Formats: sequence, C-alpha cells, structure tokens
Amino acid sequence: MQTFTLNDGNKIPQLGLGFYLSESGEATVEYVKNGLKAGYRLLDTAAAYMNERSIAQGIRESGVPREEIFLTTKLWVQDYGYENATRAIDGALRRLDTDYLDLLLLHRPAGDNVGAYKAMEDAQKAGKIRSIGVCNHTVPQLTALMEQTTVVPAVNQMECHPLQQQKELRKLLAQHDIRLESWFPLGHGSKRLRFNEALNAIAEKNNKTIGQVILRWHLQEGFIAIPKSANPDHQKENLDIFDFRLSEEDMNTIRSLDAGRYLGGDPESPELFKKWQELRFELD
Repeated sequence: MQTFTLNDGNKIPQLGLGFYLSESGEATVEYVKNGLKAGYRLLDTAAAYMNERSIAQGIRESGVPREEIFLTTKLWVQDYGYENATRAIDGALRRLDTDYLDLLLLHRPAGDNVGAYKAMEDAQKAGKIRSIGVCNHTVPQLTALMEQTTVVPAVNQMECHPLQQQKELRKLLAQHDIRLESWFPLGHGSKRLRFNEALNAIAEKNNKTIGQVILRWHLQEGFIAIPKSANPDHQKENLDIFDFRLSEEDMNTIRSLDAGRYLGGDPESPELFKKWQELRFELD
C-alpha cells in the first residue's frame, strides 16, 4: 500500500476502509478481516459509529500485527471540552483494545471543539495518539480552531468527490500542509457519477471501472480516500488502482465536474449544527 506523509512526519496509507453505518457485530468483524486480508491497512471509524469494539475484534482475529495498521477514530460532540475529551480518548483506546491511536479526529465543528482539541494535543504529547486532526471543518471553522490551538491538524476529513471538490478549502489546507481525507469519495452512489459519459470514456480508455477512475483521481490530487465496501470483491476492485495513471487531460475532465454539491449535508448548515449539538450516543 502506498502512503502519503503527513505534516507531522507520520505516514498514512493513501487508501483505506470507512466504517460509517457498519453495525457492531460479526458483519463488521468480517469486514475488518476481509479488508486486511485484501491488503488494506487504514481503518477509519468513530465513537459515533458504535462499532469500535467489533473493529478491535476483527484486528485481533485477522492476525495482522497492530503496528502494520493505521487506526483512526473520532470524538463525538458529547465528549468535547478538555476534561470530557481526556476521558473519551482513554475510552476509545479501551474499546479499540490498543495502546495508541494512529489518528484521532474531531468529528464535527460544534460545542467546545477547542477544549477537546487541546486534550488531543496533550494526549499526543503523552504518546496516546500519533497524529491529530479534524473532520467536516470548513474554512472559517478550521481557521477559528487553529487560531486557538497549537498543533496544526494533520488531516481534515471532508465529504469530497468529483461533484464536491472542496476547492476553496484546499487552498487553506495547502497553506498549512494539511492532508484532505475524502469521505463519500465515490459520491455515495450518485447517478450523476455512475452514469457519467465522460467518466465512462476515461474508464474504458484505461480498462478500469468508473469507481476505480474516481479513486485514482483522489490519489493523484493528493487526497486520502476511505470508501466503504464490505463486499470482498469490491474491496479488491477499489485496491486495483495503483497500476495506472490518469492523464492531465483526464484529470481536468474530472475537475470540470465540480458542482460544489454536498450529498451528506452542508457542514455550515445551522440545522445540522443544532442536530450535532443535541445528538448523543451511549458509549461504554
């Protein structure tokens, strides 16, 4: 698996597996084991996904050494604030059955995210976390956070795909060498992508699928991509993107598809902000 180097010097796999809506239980355990067997080494979960213990079980049963796996989780808003976040970090380590996290992210820009981030900074100094970052932080949200904290985020995980390319945000990320990590990298099954004639032409030219072309676009743009697929055949297909390269013409064709369109909700929406503030999860 090829890697990118983060601004803190740590290396992260370019392609990983997302575990959003992967329910706790045997299916997630098998998802982890199949993914690691296929060759994935980046696993991305969150406290709010309620599946951290199943992911830990999958890692144990896979036989893959922990040090070969790049393990990411996220703090939910209910655990923001310095003291809450400090306890939540230990909870995540316990649920994931590990001594350290490769990457810990703030899940949403709400509540006392500054206090939570400062707890993450201290946990990084203590060796509990190797890299720290954020999710779903737009330009003003990320700017406000960085003005009040010390460690520049290594990653900002955002919805990103050919229909939403985060071009303004990427300017800020480039200034601080923050890596963009794409969730919904394939556009969450959008018909505008699955049946796009230009994408299909690029796929046929390269003897690849449209999904493989989109994932290759992410990598060549310098993004980390974390598609979700519990299907072993789809996992292998998504990994089969390191043996070709898109031409600059093809890259520009895909860049021209940008519509600034969110499929998972605008992170600056007041309604979503209120929902995030109120949403609670029962974590053990």
